[in-house]
Amino acid sequence: MTKHLIALLVLAAPLWAEGETTTYPDVLPLRERAALMDTWLKDRLETIVPALMRERGVDMWVLIAREYNEDPVVKTMLPATWLSARRRTVLVFFDTGTSVERLAVSRYAVGDLFDAAWVPEDQPDQWARLAEIIAERNPKRIAINVSPTFALADGLTKSQYDGLVAALPDAYRGRLVQDPALAIGWLERRTPAEMAHYKHIVGLAHAIIHEGFSSAVTTPGKTTVQDMMWWFRERIRDMRVTAWFHPTVSIQRQKSGREGKNFADAFDAGAGTTIMPGDLIHVDFGITYLGLNTDTQHHAYVLRAGESDAPAGLKAALAAGNRLQDILTNAYAAGKSGDAALAETRARAIAEGLEPLIYTHPIGKHGHGAGATIGLWDQQGGTGARGAYPIVANTAWSIELSSTSTIPEWGGQRVRIMLEEDAFFDGTAVSYIDGRQTDFHVIGAQ
Repeated sequence: MTKHLIALLVLAAPLWAEGETTTYPDVLPLRERAALMDTWLKDRLETIVPALMRERGVDMWVLIAREYNEDPVVKTMLPATWLSARRRTVLVFFDTGTSVERLAVSRYAVGDLFDAAWVPEDQPDQWARLAEIIAERNPKRIAINVSPTFALADGLTKSQYDGLVAALPDAYRGRLVQDPALAIGWLERRTPAEMAHYKHIVGLAHAIIHEGFSSAVTTPGKTTVQDMMWWFRERIRDMRVTAWFHPTVSIQRQKSGREGKNFADAFDAGAGTTIMPGDLIHVDFGITYLGLNTDTQHHAYVLRAGESDAPAGLKAALAAGNRLQDILTNAYAAGKSGDAALAETRARAIAEGLEPLIYTHPIGKHGHGAGATIGLWDQQGGTGARGAYPIVANTAWSIELSSTSTIPEWGGQRVRIMLEEDAFFDGTAVSYIDGRQTDFHVIGAQ
């Protein structure tokens, strides 16, 4: 085991105390990342795919992608050194009853994961060769990635669907089935090997936030919101990982007079706004590393002269946000729909006097990952088919929500605490992958 892998297995502390120097987890060189990710991929193909196909009663799964226009599922099945599909890449899984065969109906084998099953010199027509493979195996149900509801399960384009249908004999066209649970299940389920490293990935995201929300980076009266956004973006790149969306930074600050009673007036997100003492700063950002994503929202308080901590009212607002997190995570249960978890959480939170807004989503291979939706910020009554999808065990989630509170020290002004932390649901309970924010980052602390 290399020194890099040894360092990777040392789990970072979840969060830091005020004024602590940021310590960054180690980040693997690209070659070692690729080796690790390919090990994970082989394990996933050998365990998750057979289980899903048998759960869904599907004996063949056909995935078709073209170079630079990959099906989102195909993109996650390619070796780490394959940055895109080659020409037209067709992947076929066939359950023989004792094992699941993996074939690439393409000019090239796909690493050592999918055996090449097409020799163009023998059969020049790729579609005809795919039809031959299907007929030879005579599957009863042939799954394809088509879904009007889930974008990540809708990777088969119209032209490639037409090519497949035209090539199939009449007897097999009726066996095509659209089952998004295969694509969603593949993308949403996490393996023990992945979860052993996910804490390291989320810990790296937490470290970047901690440094950004410190006096080493942020100077009240000088640093602007835009400065902070671009600092986060640059720091992510400095750490040799990537951002899957541009970081956003916003400010809530105490207002004087009647306008301070209105939340919209209290929320100043202008990019040119200068950060000042007394500001409550919010960041939303996510990184991609080792093929997995994070999505985090934290708050920092900028000390005024004579202060050593945030006002009690703001701390109580953060505690209310933590309580809302607890209510939501306690509502998780395998098989329960996202909409049911949303309704249960909102009812209990409101009964406790909270003002909840829930917009929680799965995370993993994609930032806004495949799986059940538990609310959207503008759909608190449920999200239809996406919300009807069940919560599944062994899945990762961004517990994303907000709670609005009245702050006595700010003259009764209302402040919204927006929290987001990555977590894992094992089928019984939800646990935070690298802890959660229960105290503000404090800028100006000695």
